[in-house]
Amino acid sequence: MGKRATLAVICLFLCLLSLSHRGHNPIEVAYIGPGAGFAFLGSFLTMLGGLFLGLMSFLSWPIRMVYRAIAGGQGYRHAKIRKLIFLGLDGLDARLVERFIKEGKLPNLARLWKNGDYRPLRTTFPALSPVAWSTFATGVNPARHNMFDFLNRNLHSYLPELASARVREPRRILRIGKYRIPLSRPTVELRRKSRTFWQILGDHQIASTVLRVPITFPPQKFHGRMLSAMCTPDLLGTQGTFALFSTRAGGDAMEGGNHFALTPIPGGYSGKIPGPKDAAVEKGPDLELPFTLRGKTLEINGERHELREGEYTPWIPLVFRASLGIKVRGIARFLLRQRDGSPKLYVTPINIDPEHPALPISHPSYYAAYLAKLLGAYSTLGMAEDTWALNEGAIDESAFLQQAYLTYQEREAMFFSALERTRRGVVACVFDTTDRVQHMFFRHMDRGGPFSGVIEDLYRRADELVGKTMQYVDEDSVLFVLSDHGFASFERGVNLNTWLLENGYLVLKNRADGQAGYLKDIDWSRTKAYTFGLAGVYINQQGREAEGIVKRGEAAALKRELATRLSGLRDPERNSTAIRRAWPSDSLYTGPYLDAAPDLVIGYENGYRASWDAAVGKVSSAVFENNTKAWSGDHCIDPHLVPGVLFSNRKIGAEDPGLEDMAPTALDLFGIPSPPYMEGKSVFEAHVPQVSEVPA
Repeated sequence: MGKRATLAVICLFLCLLSLSHRGHNPIEVAYIGPGAGFAFLGSFLTMLGGLFLGLMSFLSWPIRMVYRAIAGGQGYRHAKIRKLIFLGLDGLDARLVERFIKEGKLPNLARLWKNGDYRPLRTTFPALSPVAWSTFATGVNPARHNMFDFLNRNLHSYLPELASARVREPRRILRIGKYRIPLSRPTVELRRKSRTFWQILGDHQIASTVLRVPITFPPQKFHGRMLSAMCTPDLLGTQGTFALFSTRAGGDAMEGGNHFALTPIPGGYSGKIPGPKDAAVEKGPDLELPFTLRGKTLEINGERHELREGEYTPWIPLVFRASLGIKVRGIARFLLRQRDGSPKLYVTPINIDPEHPALPISHPSYYAAYLAKLLGAYSTLGMAEDTWALNEGAIDESAFLQQAYLTYQEREAMFFSALERTRRGVVACVFDTTDRVQHMFFRHMDRGGPFSGVIEDLYRRADELVGKTMQYVDEDSVLFVLSDHGFASFERGVNLNTWLLENGYLVLKNRADGQAGYLKDIDWSRTKAYTFGLAGVYINQQGREAEGIVKRGEAAALKRELATRLSGLRDPERNSTAIRRAWPSDSLYTGPYLDAAPDLVIGYENGYRASWDAAVGKVSSAVFENNTKAWSGDHCIDPHLVPGVLFSNRKIGAEDPGLEDMAPTALDLFGIPSPPYMEGKSVFEAHVPQVSEVPA
């Protein structure tokens, strides 16, 4: 075969690929993707196999329907109900809910409580969404499902990794000159362990629809439908990288995004949206998508879009053109504002296009596209509400709220579509707008000003959602309205790396000032303990960390020593307690993944949290500092201070239910015994907590 013929075959293969690639941005701790900067590669063989399987699935449809009808009937023979609904409202706080109910502001939740029941819901150690929702799904403590934080530390390099997912290149890549042709699938690994209740129900032919429940990327196969949520990356492979264009000089690095200059052209401006790497080429360049802005007309990909100042566009398809005709597809919203007569254009993170997903984001694989065809384009990014854009001033409070409620409307449409189509089985949907808005507006609550009522309005909207959901509940249905944790203020940051330095447990390299992120300034040959992320403190243990110096036999004593010294730690500037208690993790958890846990879990007092510098592994100049970001509410504190909520349309027997009880409850309602490793019990039974808990 001649060179031209060979190239033609390569082109034919590559033109059929839909690829997503590596982002060019530096790693940001809140935006580490499942291999931040990884080139997501597909293959023609994979596509061909998918087409074949799709055809076989279509041809076998009548047989499968008959089988499912028979098997499904058998699966429900011991069921106590026909339908179970989980309405998750991430971050809904028990104290605020109870306050607003007493004030008559949440009539639907009040009615659900009166006719059914309500309890505060124990959260996990730590009270972080990936940890809590994993316990909700699996019925086990973190040492059995392997989720302790948003991030893990790499034991060899000490660099942070996304805790929930890992993506690896295809093992087989054909290299022809400078071109790279994938011959196998990329590996997308879910790092959460243990089985979920919907998988176990599926084993008994009881179907579930699972919408945006955190830590479901990549989606696992089971008898049902799923749309992935938290930690689903953007098209750059990050957890969300926005772009801001303005007429002033660009090139600024912003946390979670980048600032670029608009170039003057006749009648307007031009710019280029940064895309992923051209992964079909060895060391390929960053792809770019040019656009022009003339007045309020955006021209991109050969199409014109009329912008309205201060309003988001609908989702606009973005097509990046790579080598040999490859098209890389995403979607984004644009927001135009004028400042002193000059345009300022914000572009959301580029979401994976649900109609052409570059990575698996749903199960079955066509479900994402089905929802897009049914309801229109929607956000696929794990954290769709762009909190960092507000932190960095790329958008203002009004623009953030507008974006958050656009996402909320998308989720609501999916949820009610699923409820309308579900006669029996499970529908579980999590709304995370309740979490994101509280993070960004807690500083305004009850303090006067235009945004003082935002959180109350948020709770009222959640209550309206509950009222709409109750219309789908009958005597053969159980409805749970629940949250994974509550909320508190975040006024002061605590850098425990600095405290460890001042107290002789951590040592910096010669001439280092501690300002290098990701623990790069630390001298591991002399360091006994360190922190990063939001959960706690790690021991630099010999035989576990690559450069560990603390012997395993000495680690337990060091943990007890640190727990004693950190419990009750005071902030001298405010003369107040910053840490209520620190717990050695082996007093909280049991399970095979205990070694992956922080060695100490830190229970901060209300108003405090790990500082932003501590979260990214820096050693700042002071232990305590004011939090000056818009992100002013949090829940990474003592879990006893931030319980979630649990409402049910039936009486709850458990006096002190916890998230670990929800999976066993789901199984029990369909007459399926819980596997022995599950630690919770049905909430309709009277019981005491079964998981380890140390009182405050």
